[in-house]
Parts: sequence; C-alpha cells; structure tokens
Amino acid sequence: MPPPSTVHWFRKGLRIHDNPALLSALEKEGPVYYQLRPVFILDPDIRKYLRVGPNRWRFLQQSLEDLDSNLRKIGSRLYVLRGKPENVLKEIFTKWNVRKLTFEVDIEPYALKRDIAVTKLAEDAGIEVVKQVSHTIYNTELIIAKNMGKAPLTIQKWISVAESLPGPPKAVAAPATVPHDARAPQEEGKHLVPTLEELGVDPGGLGPCLFPGGETEALRRMEEHIARKEYICKFEKPNTSPNSLKPSTTVLSPYLKFGCLSARLFFAKLKEVVTGRPHSKPPVSLIGQMYWREFYYTVASATPNFDKMVGNPVCIQVPWDKNPQYLEAWAHGKTGYPFIDAIMRQLRQEGWIHHLARHAVACFLTRGDMWQSWEDGQKVFEELLLDADWALNAGNWMWLSASAFFSQFYRVYSPVAFGKKTDKLGDYIRKYVPEVSKLPPEYIYEPWEAPLSVQKQAKCVLGTDYPQRLVIHEEVYKDNIGRMSAAYKQTKESKMAAEKSSKRPSSEKASPSKKPKTKTMKDFFKK
Repeated sequence: MPPPSTVHWFRKGLRIHDNPALLSALEKEGPVYYQLRPVFILDPDIRKYLRVGPNRWRFLQQSLEDLDSNLRKIGSRLYVLRGKPENVLKEIFTKWNVRKLTFEVDIEPYALKRDIAVTKLAEDAGIEVVKQVSHTIYNTELIIAKNMGKAPLTIQKWISVAESLPGPPKAVAAPATVPHDARAPQEEGKHLVPTLEELGVDPGGLGPCLFPGGETEALRRMEEHIARKEYICKFEKPNTSPNSLKPSTTVLSPYLKFGCLSARLFFAKLKEVVTGRPHSKPPVSLIGQMYWREFYYTVASATPNFDKMVGNPVCIQVPWDKNPQYLEAWAHGKTGYPFIDAIMRQLRQEGWIHHLARHAVACFLTRGDMWQSWEDGQKVFEELLLDADWALNAGNWMWLSASAFFSQFYRVYSPVAFGKKTDKLGDYIRKYVPEVSKLPPEYIYEPWEAPLSVQKQAKCVLGTDYPQRLVIHEEVYKDNIGRMSAAYKQTKESKMAAEKSSKRPSSEKASPSKKPKTKTMKDFFKK
C-alpha cells in the first residue's frame, strides 16, 4: 500500500497564493505529513452544463499550465485526471491511499450537487473532507445570516450588511515549499495538462491572445494596476469608456473568475491604496466593483433558478418574444447598428468587452430593441466571455433587462448616442466593423442616413455590403417601455394574489364554499 496522501482538488481557485484549502492539505497529520496530490479533473460532462467558447478553453489551458509550473517550483505538480469526478476520485482514493480531501467552496448548482456526492463518497471511505471559502471576499452564508436569513437584494443593503461584519479573512501567502516528506511521486508523462486539441480547440482558428491565462499573469496585471494609485482613487465605472481601443479598466475579471487571482488579495491591495487618500466610493469605485461581485454571489447562493426567469422569485416575469433571426444577428454582430455590432464582434474575437458595452448590447437585445429573453443573451455571453461567471452573468442580465435589481426600465441605452459620447469619430467601430470603416464620421453610427452615393463611394451599400438595421430603435423602444410597464404590473398583481392566497386559512382553501368564521372585536386587535 502506498503512503497516505492528501488530495487537493482544484476546480476554480487555480492559484497557490491565498489558497487556504491547499494549505490545509499541507498540514502535518500528527507526527507525519501525507503526500500531497494536487489534482484537476477534466469532466466529460462539462459541455452538458456549460457553454465554453475557444477563447475560454485557451484561457483555462494556459491557467492549468501556469498552475503546474508554479506547483513544480515548490516541489509538487498538477495531476490532471480525466473522467466524472465521482468515478475518478473513487478510484484514486484507493490507488493513492487518500486520507484527506480538500477543496474550495463553490456555490453554483452543478458544483453543489457534485460536491455533496463527492463528500459522501469520501466520508463513507473514512476520508476527512476540508472545504474552505476563498473564491469570494466574504462568506456568503455569513452575509445571509447577518441579514436575518435572507440575501440582501440591493447593492446598498449588501454593503451595509458586509461592512457591519468583522473584516474578511486576510489573504494568506503561497506555500514556500512542499515539505520533503509530503512530496508525492512525480509520475512524469502521466496526468498531463491537456492540449488545446484535446479540449476540442483548433489553435489555428484562434485570434491573438490579449489576456493570457494563469496566476503569474494575474499577479503581474494586478501589481501593474495597483501601482496606478491616482487611477484607483479616482476610478468611477460610469466614467470609463466602453469603446476605447485599449481597455479602460483593469481586465482582471477573467483572473478572478478562474481564481487565478485571489479576490481577497486584490481587495486588500485596493484598501491599502485608498486608505488615507481622497477616493471614489462604492458602488462605482474599484472596491465597489468587487462588492458587485460579492453581491451577485450572495443572492445567487440563496435564490432557486437564479439563471432562469421562471421559478426565480427575484425575477420579473416578462413575455419575451422568440425570434431566432434576431438572436443570430445580434450574437454575430449583424444587427445593422455599427456600435452594437462592433461590441459583439469584439466579444467573439477577443473574449472580453467593457462592462458598459455589455450594458448597451444587453439592453438592445432585451427591453430596448429586440425584445428577446435575457436567458438567450446570457447563453451567448456564457459561451464567449473569458470571465463568464454563473452568478455574475445571470445577475447582470437580469439587471440590464430590468428583470431584477434595477427597475428603471424606461431608461434605455441608445445604440447610436451612447457610443458617440466617448468615440465621436467611430474609431472603435472602424476596427471591428470594417464594412463601414470608409464611411464619413457623420454616418459611422447611422449608415442608413448616408445617401446612396456616399454608401457606394464607401463601398458600404446597405443590404449588400452591410445589413439593413433589423429594428428601428426610435420606434420600438417606446413600445417596449409600455410592454415592460405591463409586465411589472402583472408581476405585482400575481405576487399580491399569491400572498393573499397564502394568508387564507387552510380550511378556507380546502373548502371554498364554506362560510368564513365571523370575526369578533377581539380578532381585530390581535397583533
């Protein structure tokens, strides 16, 4: 029988810094160390519950390579296993004589179901299971408990609850080395990091890699931005540009999504910078952006069907249309609105778009123009975004479609005017929508306004070189405001009816024809 071992199971949290579950795996067990086996499991069922595009596969593959490299520097390595987690872990529990299993807590529905099954499997085998919270700054359960057992449903309430708690745990350092007695056999040539081809990605079909995956790049990028103290102190998300040719924000979101960067570490670094200096405040500040992430994780962890409209108690029920032509055109940047199309093409090519650009295209697809379900948009973002995160993706789509968290549905982004605020000449559009690149600036956002002679000269004849616009914004958005108003009214009436029904005595519900009991004066004074 091999020596006892501990398995640290990487899922998210693809880093060695601030990884308390990894540190738990390295703790001495009485007088001895267990051999450390850091594993990542390639689940063949992942495509059944996740939509992952080639850019995100590349980011994951790079992150795993970097994680393996960082583990080797401290005397270990990453063992990449293939198969369903329950089957794979059951096999190695015996093969490696596993005595302890550690991993980071995950609140996503698939992960919860999986982790319950694996925990039972391990405990039935007499294996100690250690779970640590480190993907979020705060433990979402503590936030909910402090809020009388309910998730706060506004960012302001979340902030007040979080700031009433003791400060979050401090980020812990990466292990300097794996003790000699805890070093497991390297098994070189086995359990290797997958290639892109194994992940089903053709490397030749990928564009330039603008945001390399991995902990090393995450820490480099964080330190680069932390050094910009004035930028951090003055940062206000609404004042950043959604259509600059270079990102106007940090682009740390993919690294936080995969856990290549610790949210607690970045939060602590931001706190250090702003302490003692005049600075912007949440929710628009950089610390506020971290709070938004925490807010959505908290609500998602406590809300059934959070990524769906039906059966989701926080979501307005809207009778969206179903138009596959609209969805396809939107997803591939062929709506006839150059600003919208540029954003969607950037997303498909690079895997990232500015948050305010996400506002514009999400509003356009849903309540603003096309009247398509936010669930359909959510699926496209899930596939194409490097930082596609289950809780944030669903939460932001509900917000931007005014289905939850944001009720000012009459505030609609213009697919023309919004982009002009920060890019009057349309340089961003020219980069991503070359069909319209030769149009004069006065027509770059509105090619339908260009005379046919101008279209021909610019080699951008609408309906031939570039699509006619699918909807007329100035007409449809007004109708859609009315439809949203009706949906809000209907949802409110349905909730009131449900509440009224729930308060009826059970005998009255069972026997509608039975006369209610006559109330006495005493009844009216009951508290």
